[in-house]
Amino acid sequence: MSEKTTSTGVLDHSSWDKTSHRMRADVEHVAGPAVERIYMDYNATTPVEPEVISAVTDALHHAWGNPSSTYLPGVKAKDIINQARDSIAKMIGGKAADIIFTSGGTEANNMVFHSALEHFWKSRASAEGGQEKNHQMNGNKVLPHIITSNVEHDSIKNTAENLLQTGKADVTFLPVSKKTGRVEVEDVMAAMRPSTCLVSIMLANNETGVIMPIREICQKVRSATRPSSSPRVLLHTDAAQAIGKIRVDALELGVDYITIVGHKFYAPRIGALFANGPGTTTPVHPLLFGGGQERNFRPGTENTAMIAGLGKAAELVTANLAEHETHLLDIRLYLEQRLLAVFGTEKISFNSHFPGTDTLPNTCNVSILGQGLQGRRVLSTCRRLLASVGAACHSDRGDQPSHILLNCGIPYHVAANALRISVGRATSRQDVDMVVEDLRGAVEKLENLN
Repeated sequence: MSEKTTSTGVLDHSSWDKTSHRMRADVEHVAGPAVERIYMDYNATTPVEPEVISAVTDALHHAWGNPSSTYLPGVKAKDIINQARDSIAKMIGGKAADIIFTSGGTEANNMVFHSALEHFWKSRASAEGGQEKNHQMNGNKVLPHIITSNVEHDSIKNTAENLLQTGKADVTFLPVSKKTGRVEVEDVMAAMRPSTCLVSIMLANNETGVIMPIREICQKVRSATRPSSSPRVLLHTDAAQAIGKIRVDALELGVDYITIVGHKFYAPRIGALFANGPGTTTPVHPLLFGGGQERNFRPGTENTAMIAGLGKAAELVTANLAEHETHLLDIRLYLEQRLLAVFGTEKISFNSHFPGTDTLPNTCNVSILGQGLQGRRVLSTCRRLLASVGAACHSDRGDQPSHILLNCGIPYHVAANALRISVGRATSRQDVDMVVEDLRGAVEKLENLN
């Protein structure tokens, strides 16, 4: 799955070491030999596991038939899809019937917001005998109300902003606590309105690794007394960054929807939506219309091979999560120890450390303090480390600090120097030692330029 960096910046997949997830790279230096690049950006994407590649390849060879067909290749494809659906459901403590395959997390998130709005208007029509999308309640203009946070992924943030700008919904973007980095339960409850139809809070933040109190939010929302004319409040969590790193159990969390993103847990770029009893217990309204696949929730001929890969990756998570979580935490703690040992407490700021707050085991958001040490400059000076300054989808924003970090209360000059280093299943202590030494060299070089 990976990559050799050429002098033009093109990535050559043939040089990837599938065991260690390292790459050999030709880096232009006056007399520099090839150096080993070390990937530590697993929150952006993960390489596909060899067993997952095998499952994809097998499906391409033997299950190429249309899953809606009744002859053998089609039946084989349908069986693979059913098995994958069951494996994904087991991974998150749901039922096979709760899983709807999508193109990825963005589609799943958009489907949730679309379903919530449709649910709101149908509930209004049913409760008051009026027409759907009648923007009046007791003589006052009303719109469906959505609660989310100010640290969500863009597929939530931009969807909510679009609904707000086009006048289709009211949206409350809750600020996270500057002390905990979390959405606080009390703030969710204070934002509730009679017209609230959806609460959508991510399970874990992609930049800080902060784990949100989703179970407590769901418990409070469900126990709240609401007017009889109010719609049911649907509860959604985008679990893209959490699955494969920590235990995710739909029943324990108490959510109606969970967004599942394959390429964050060593699967191909495909996703799924968990909906607790879709179409019965939990409303699901399609974004697309077509041939009736996925029980009409998401029509279009199924991508059998990628679904097979997603299912196999889910099986690996279920079988190995405890081992992976322990390893990720050990490596991240070692990374933080080495950073402190090399740079000292006065020069290091951990942007993902909030007192009393749980975080993902693999995520280290750190700033190396000093003039001219902006995160992007440090990374571009490194010879080995492949990491990021924040979400991959924000990589075109230059040296502008992450709005996620600023919203978490990280000072501007600290946020500008931030590096998001996220380790993976195969990251070793040796990798950490080389990366920290690489950072030391890059920082020394930049400081000498100032």
